[in-house]
Amino acid sequence: MKYKVFGCKVNKYYTDEWLNSVYLSDKNGVFIASCVVTDKAKRKWLKFVRDELKTLKENEKIFISGCGAFEKGEENQAFFEVYEDLKWYEDKIEILPESPNQNKKEWNTPKADTPKLDLSAKLGGLKSIYTKKFIVIQWGCDSFCTFCLTVIKRGKHYYRSKEDIVDEITDFEIRGGKEVVLTWVNLCAWWLEHTNDFANSKFAELLEYILEKTEIPRIRISSLGPEFINEKVLELFKNKRIYPHFHFSIQSGSSNVLKAMRRHYDGDYMRDLLLKTKNIQRDDWVEVSIWADLIVGFPNETDEDFLQTLELVEKYHITKLHAFPFSNHTLWEHVPASFFPHQVDEKIKKTRLDELLKRWEEKRQEFIQTQIWRTFEVLIESVKGSEWKGWSENYIECNQNNFEVISGKIWKNEIVIGKLK
Repeated sequence: MKYKVFGCKVNKYYTDEWLNSVYLSDKNGVFIASCVVTDKAKRKWLKFVRDELKTLKENEKIFISGCGAFEKGEENQAFFEVYEDLKWYEDKIEILPESPNQNKKEWNTPKADTPKLDLSAKLGGLKSIYTKKFIVIQWGCDSFCTFCLTVIKRGKHYYRSKEDIVDEITDFEIRGGKEVVLTWVNLCAWWLEHTNDFANSKFAELLEYILEKTEIPRIRISSLGPEFINEKVLELFKNKRIYPHFHFSIQSGSSNVLKAMRRHYDGDYMRDLLLKTKNIQRDDWVEVSIWADLIVGFPNETDEDFLQTLELVEKYHITKLHAFPFSNHTLWEHVPASFFPHQVDEKIKKTRLDELLKRWEEKRQEFIQTQIWRTFEVLIESVKGSEWKGWSENYIECNQNNFEVISGKIWKNEIVIGKLK
């Protein structure tokens, strides 16, 4: 079956499950994991659906999952009322839940035991569509940031037991997997009663348990809520198996904007955390990389507010950005900030975004230059003839042009050692 993934790593995880599911095994068509993080994201997958409908054969359907298909974590029963232009094709479109194998409410909830998943049913012993394995450890969010539509679509916070998480990692390792990515909706809220209880983070305890109970050589962590990161988490990132790559969901460097967004931290907290992260010294001497989610043009964002965000990129070792202009979600569903006064002009948003991305690209190149001729381990993710691609521990893309292999074979899912050049 053809497939297309829009949006986050959670969508990648469940796309893998759906494509290996019994339910889709005898069906034909296109599976689409949808995204609603911005109006632009909505337009992308909707256009893809409309284009696919034009070439769909008689025995084929379009199967839609992801945030665009949900309401409070369940299939949106009003999907065709929300996306009215698709109603004419209702007989050709099927709305799917998140997972083919379990209801998320069977995952651990506060003050409840977690049933262990049936791995044979969950994974079926089939090969993942990705070299790395995305491991969803938590679900939903209770924080209701004013820019976020995902929390409305995904529903409230749930989490998995540590035993269940380790079972899935171990199964992947047994089948030859070498890298897992712990992913999220708000992953650092694992084992908390709600996602606003950031002062009592148990994320470090989960990482310690995974290190103790598995031998998977490469552990990456997906997007992190900065407010959950304590000294214990930072210390664990010195471990060689946990890769030195942080992806912080920062959003802004301005305390005024962060307050309006209903984030749990201010600009001073963020600058302090970035400094501590930047200065982590690992035993393998691999330098930490930092990615950041940033929004420009949030309602009432001033030039000074924007400059405080730009400062984060310039001073704190941010090597990649997921940067967006604020989307007030004029299409279909809305977010609270859609109705805030003092909306920022679209031209100003574009100017600020262009400046942010330009400065980030300069910092990115500066970082890569400091890594030349350093030794890295690279997991080969794709091979086509003499061309190949993989990633260093600190998330530098490596290939036949910029990486000199010293040991190891250029085969997919193999780890090679060499130097960036």
